[in-house]
Amino acid sequence: MSDPTFSIGRLARASGCKVPTIRYYEQVGLMPPPARTAGNHRVYTDRHAERLTFIRHARDLGFPLDDIRDLLGLTETPAASCAEADRIARRNLESVRHRIQRLKLLEAELERMTEHCECGTVDRCRVIEILSDHDKCLADDHPPTP
Repeated sequence: MSDPTFSIGRLARASGCKVPTIRYYEQVGLMPPPARTAGNHRVYTDRHAERLTFIRHARDLGFPLDDIRDLLGLTETPAASCAEADRIARRNLESVRHRIQRLKLLEAELERMTEHCECGTVDRCRVIEILSDHDKCLADDHPPTP
């Protein structure tokens, strides 16, 4: 992006974010509002692209928007301690570890469920039986369905 300014479409293509996502990030205050042309079109700068790259990378790593907002706020005082950034990252690491633990339980249950299925008829299907009766399931703590 060598031009000093560019359109939302160009920003979207360069960042891999969709235009509605960029608008949403602006709406929730993660992206600073861009300047507007006389025709009311958004005009972005390299600063917007850098910020969007930060947001996208943080989202790819699973950071929630509130944590991203806090991390972006920390960048406003570059000489300050990074202890808060470290705390946010550690909290997210614990969250990831917890999700992995739950996924391993689900994996084991699905393995057990499918290993005992004889691929006969639905009325004798082990998968249907276990899904119909939570007491037969080994995994007590299922994650909420999305």
